[in-house]
Amino acid sequence: MTLLIILALLVAGVILFMQTPQFGRKPTGERLKKIELSPNYKDGQFQNLSHTPDLAEGVSMSNVLWKFFFGKSKRSKPKAALPSQKTDLLHLDPKENIIVWFGHSSYFIQVDGKTILVDPVFSGSASPISFTTKAFAGADVYSADDFPKIDFLFISHDHWDHLDYETVMKLKAKVSKIITGLGTGEHFERWGFDMNSVIERDWYETVELGEGFTVHVTPGRHFAGRTFKRNTAIWASFVLKTPTQNLFLGGDSGYDSHFKATGDKYGPFDVAILECGQYNEYWKYIHMMPEETVKAAQELKAKKLMPVHWAKFSLALHDWDEPILRVTAEAKKQNMPLITPMIGQKVNFDKEETFAEWWKGLE
Repeated sequence: MTLLIILALLVAGVILFMQTPQFGRKPTGERLKKIELSPNYKDGQFQNLSHTPDLAEGVSMSNVLWKFFFGKSKRSKPKAALPSQKTDLLHLDPKENIIVWFGHSSYFIQVDGKTILVDPVFSGSASPISFTTKAFAGADVYSADDFPKIDFLFISHDHWDHLDYETVMKLKAKVSKIITGLGTGEHFERWGFDMNSVIERDWYETVELGEGFTVHVTPGRHFAGRTFKRNTAIWASFVLKTPTQNLFLGGDSGYDSHFKATGDKYGPFDVAILECGQYNEYWKYIHMMPEETVKAAQELKAKKLMPVHWAKFSLALHDWDEPILRVTAEAKKQNMPLITPMIGQKVNFDKEETFAEWWKGLE
């Protein structure tokens, strides 16, 4: 009886915890009606364009959990703090066209006079439980206070390592427009955002932002969800056309034919920003291998590739630096120019730059 009471209290505690605002909310009402009309929504959830198992054939969740607890690389985290730079984002020359990466999939762009922020996570953790999935030492040197007014905030999907409740709440007063996938707006509505500033769209829908800025929402091969219920909102990548640049802002994705389709329809791209980390053969359909990242950039017809989704959190079984080692090796084979700044380093779109291999020598 005592054990049953303890179990009941634990279950009740988890249920209550998951009602807290940070978990967001499942779509309802008019938003749900719109979702149900989507060609990408079937059987009560959004679907990928291709059949996409959560795990590879022959792999069970028990296999994955065993590996995470007992088979994870001993170098899944760097032993020393990562090097970084602190760019003064509040006093940039507005004529500069630049990008600043913050580790993982968070980055800032200033281009043609507009400021853009993508998937910001500055809380120090990629989890609803703050003491888990901690950022690497040296990888979390920016906060919401370091940012100017943000014209466009892009959120690729609602996973914790891309949509951070603490961060977006601190940025709330600075953000003019939020662009995200269909369904994700429900979270922002629960969090008290002005819904006139939230633009949520389905794959292959277009948003005219004015002053020569256009966004096309494009597919990924992934999944979404902040609770046990998955895929009530769609995951997305974005084609951002500005007066002088054509940029591909990739969210999480396994490799598939959608990269070539996007390149054929919207390319070529000046820069493609694509994930290269947190992969494993166990879940190969929802995260690319680094060599596939280079192939995807080629199919997008990208002039340059900026590999992200590494160097901040350990969400897979590989060495922390394996993604960049593999992607740089493949890019060299394929003659694909890379943008590989250290965290916080300012990169100018209008200049040819070389980058130090700053990850080498770090254990």
